[in-house]
Amino acid sequence: MSDTPDATVGVGAADPKSDPQYIQFKCLPPGGPLNRWSHMITRGHDFPGAQAMLYGAGVPNEKMMKEAPQVGIATVWWEGNPCNTHLLEFGKIVKKAVEKQNMLAWQYNAVGVSDAITMGGEGMRYSLQTRDLIADSIESVTCAQHHDANIAIPGCDKNMPGVIMAAARHNRPFIMIYGGTIRKGHSSLTEGDINVSTCYEASGAFTYGRLHAKTNPGVPGRTPSDVMSDIERHACPGAGACGGMYTANTMATAIEAMGLTLPGSSSYPALSPEKARECERAAETIRTTMQRDIRPRDLLTRAAFENALVITMILGGSTNGILHFLAMANTAEVPLGLDDVDRVSQRTPFLADLAPSGRYLMEDLYKIGGTPAVLKMLIAAGRINGDIPTVTGRTLAENVAGWPSLPPEQKIIRPLDDPIKASGHLRVLYGNLAPAGAVAKITGKEGLSFRGRARLFNKEHELNDALSRGDIPRDENLVLIVRYEGPRGGPGMPEQLRASAAIMGAQLRNIALVTDGRYSGASHGFIVGHVTPEAARGGPIALVRDGDTVVIDAVSNRIDAVDVSEEEFARRRAEWKPPVPKVRRGVLAKYARLVGDASHGAVTDQWSDGE
Repeated sequence: MSDTPDATVGVGAADPKSDPQYIQFKCLPPGGPLNRWSHMITRGHDFPGAQAMLYGAGVPNEKMMKEAPQVGIATVWWEGNPCNTHLLEFGKIVKKAVEKQNMLAWQYNAVGVSDAITMGGEGMRYSLQTRDLIADSIESVTCAQHHDANIAIPGCDKNMPGVIMAAARHNRPFIMIYGGTIRKGHSSLTEGDINVSTCYEASGAFTYGRLHAKTNPGVPGRTPSDVMSDIERHACPGAGACGGMYTANTMATAIEAMGLTLPGSSSYPALSPEKARECERAAETIRTTMQRDIRPRDLLTRAAFENALVITMILGGSTNGILHFLAMANTAEVPLGLDDVDRVSQRTPFLADLAPSGRYLMEDLYKIGGTPAVLKMLIAAGRINGDIPTVTGRTLAENVAGWPSLPPEQKIIRPLDDPIKASGHLRVLYGNLAPAGAVAKITGKEGLSFRGRARLFNKEHELNDALSRGDIPRDENLVLIVRYEGPRGGPGMPEQLRASAAIMGAQLRNIALVTDGRYSGASHGFIVGHVTPEAARGGPIALVRDGDTVVIDAVSNRIDAVDVSEEEFARRRAEWKPPVPKVRRGVLAKYARLVGDASHGAVTDQWSDGE
């Protein structure tokens, strides 16, 4: 197959795989030259200014100008966050490898926000919208610059769904390289392994007087404050994404199970030799996708999303994964809803003893074979569809066939016939508090139902302040409800790890948490998020009051204010007035105007009839 256009090549035609809802770009047909889109601006002298600029940007000669495919390399890089600080260097490795394939490689950047740095503060409101901002950025550069393919290198939570949503939009040959997981930290004072989530749980223990050095507690240098300082100093020992089955690793493992990365991408540590080699191999793989016309929407199928849901349930992944899968499917025009999540959860066991609810981290899973070994086991058991196509041109089963199986003595992944929980830990709840759905994270360790008296907080900081004062009692069951923190009402649907982790650290076992916002992938306990409709849109969560009895049942999948009648809800609704938005300008004002509800992924580009 030739990569070089001959004299008979025309100007191209509309891409038959392009969604008509987007701007239509002409391209060359598959099976010939690989510069299918860039050819439109580099052929002849139709776009002399474009060619002049490209020469100025580094195209070395006329032959490369006319014949070389152009590959965009999108690194979600910035300094100041361990998840992303190393990605620029990964992009440089990829760029060199692409150039060795006689292709032009253009490295560029997308922005992001550190969830761990912004957690519990106003900066967290900017986090979720960066997912869509990343998608907007990569779509914009890929399409406007006429790139023939895209290699995306994300690292932190929202990065992964953002680059997948971008791929579904531009639908040009694509591969994702996950930035990789961080190494474990270690505290000399607690004498144990730690990670970033430890910081938040330690904070709760500190507030409630439960944080101590393991030996000789309280002596100079070993006070509770010293323990906090030691944890803060050593929880994140270098580059890489947060180490548990939090949102970053949830999304990376799911996307690998969907066939959009090379095998092993989700479990290679960030600073491992394997991760650098993956960056080098990506160039050959992207050429394969271009030659075979393998497109993102060819891979983003219903079967692929089923795989994503299954691996998330098996490994104990984040509630945020559900929000992002819905958004990715929405963008790719794949029918997927909360009822599908519930169906998969009901039939899928929870097997992994991984943080936040378990003992191990992704680094430990890597040492016993990583994600490919888990996929290999699940394919053999008929739990994962191994027949789906992947970016390699082979099936998922073929990709992992040569990988070692999980060692029989390993303790991280339980056998299918001896699960931690017989069904999934992520449950979709409905009821008079969540008519359009909510997502609960219930591993079974905290029980399967909860009944308590409602205590209301109209913003996250109100609950954080109460916890910091030690105002949450231990002597009665409470359902702490944080509202007006949804996609529109937040605005930005902030994560609330600070509160959930503080409650776990303080060992407040009499508490359930409910919100129309989100919980971090590091959260665990009896938690319910993504309550829809959100309070700012007049959902019933806006109408519940202090003292109402709330029942959460993960068996019947219900969340209800059991002592509030329909008539009482109607009376309260008549009295309710929507709050006046305080954010009136800037990116969050724009986000609040555009964003949809959480039960459909909280996307921002959904056109409504009549607009």
